[in-house]
Amino acid sequence: MWRRLPAPEPEQSPGIGAGGESPPALFFARDRSIRVQSALDSRRFRSTWSGPALARFSSALRFALVAPLGITGIAQAQQAGMPEPLLPPPVQQTAPMPPVARAQPLPALSPAQAADLQQRLTEGGYTQGLRYLPVPEHAPLDNDTLVRAALDYARAVHSGRLAAEDFKKDWGLRPAAYDPLPAFADAVRRDQIASWFVNLPPPYAGYDSLQAGLMRYRAIAEAGGWKPLTPGADMELGAKGKAVAELRERLSVEDPDVIATGDSFDAELKEAVVRAQRRYGLNPAGLVGPQTRAALNVPVERRVRQIMANLERWRWLPAELDTNRIQVNIAAAVLTVFEGDRPVMSMKGVTGRPGDETPMLQSAVHSIVINPPWNVPAGIAKRELFPKGAAYLKANGFRVIGEGDGARLQQAAGPQSALGRFKFDFDNPYAVYLHDTPSQSTFSRYDRLASHGCVRVERPADLAQLLLRDDPAWGADAIQAAVDTGKTQRVKLPEPATVYLLYWTAYASADGTMNFRADPYDWDSQLAEKIERRSAIEEVAAR
Repeated sequence: MWRRLPAPEPEQSPGIGAGGESPPALFFARDRSIRVQSALDSRRFRSTWSGPALARFSSALRFALVAPLGITGIAQAQQAGMPEPLLPPPVQQTAPMPPVARAQPLPALSPAQAADLQQRLTEGGYTQGLRYLPVPEHAPLDNDTLVRAALDYARAVHSGRLAAEDFKKDWGLRPAAYDPLPAFADAVRRDQIASWFVNLPPPYAGYDSLQAGLMRYRAIAEAGGWKPLTPGADMELGAKGKAVAELRERLSVEDPDVIATGDSFDAELKEAVVRAQRRYGLNPAGLVGPQTRAALNVPVERRVRQIMANLERWRWLPAELDTNRIQVNIAAAVLTVFEGDRPVMSMKGVTGRPGDETPMLQSAVHSIVINPPWNVPAGIAKRELFPKGAAYLKANGFRVIGEGDGARLQQAAGPQSALGRFKFDFDNPYAVYLHDTPSQSTFSRYDRLASHGCVRVERPADLAQLLLRDDPAWGADAIQAAVDTGKTQRVKLPEPATVYLLYWTAYASADGTMNFRADPYDWDSQLAEKIERRSAIEEVAAR
């Protein structure tokens, strides 16, 4: 079930969602040769520079690739390092070492190649979301400056703009090391720079659809954006007046099916409100209350920056994704299972609340624990459980195991256990996992960031059956029988199931509709600030 399969043509299932919400962030591998070039071929962002700006463009073009997302006034980002890596023992030299290879020289571009590449770089940094504002046209650059700018662009659009030390501890995804020079030199030699350039971004349809969304929302911004709704009473079916007229006009900017004129809240307008609420992850009741009004009043410029931050996180993913995988969107609190790169199961989740963030990571579920006990982290025990007293702990199945520094609090397996009946284990340095929960009421909420960092799943028995279906000893009846015994049992999966915990606050549905979620961890803003800081460091170093 979980072996790697060839990636099919990209496809999305619009009918798969969770509780009436917009479909979760889906992404699929796709043929790199079909990447659309239309945005890069556009010339509508051209303008001219003169005077001192020309002299500064050489460095400006290069540093544009690590420029900020345009978010200002952000709080200082938390700095946290990763644990020390495990290093192999030193190797004693027993044979002569070959000489260190010389650095590969920069290739020489023909005049036609240089002109084409310079134009692509000017537009590419903007269309790929590396810059908030377009870079004007400029005088031709010398060969080496242009080549270095191309290599900077390649690293930025392929692997992102952060250095290793810029990543927060909870940002467990790391782009692989990437040296663009060999492939670029080969492209110059073969006169295939266009092909090299177009294949630099992440090879996923999800990235392409998000980049298309970026261009659409930039076009909305260039046309003047949208007007915020005037504060006022809630609006619902049957309402009339100026406030309803404002609502129609606002919705029509993002939704082409909305009639922009009129001042009556009719059934069609209610359906448009429901569509908007689904796009924003809100309760799709058709009532325009404070939450819906706040989402509609987010300026288009902030939506553009939000898309840019998510494009950056796409660049951290591996070059290939397992086509069979479990994928969690932390910000939307939705879990999706893919087989053959297509979604086959989707359910609500509960992810970490701010302060107890669910980390971004890649791992593989290797086993399922049926009737798991809960070994309570020391911090949770001290802050939340011990203050409730011995009577509460005893009544809820807690006991202290061990003595002295090795003592820990454990909750026995059973219906009252915080882990419910199932725990899905995967190796990671954060001690997080997927699990069942007795707190089912949380799944009825649209804001489901409420855990200590682990991911609670809405239908754990269904997930267990899917992961174990290739093991004849563990059909649905056998799983339920094991649950009914009340005994703790670990079941190894026939094949490990790759799991990705990802943080998407902007993503496109199958039909290209943009969906937005709140930035509950402030990671979009922190990412923008780190890019801004990295840009400043690079600029100083180049002087």
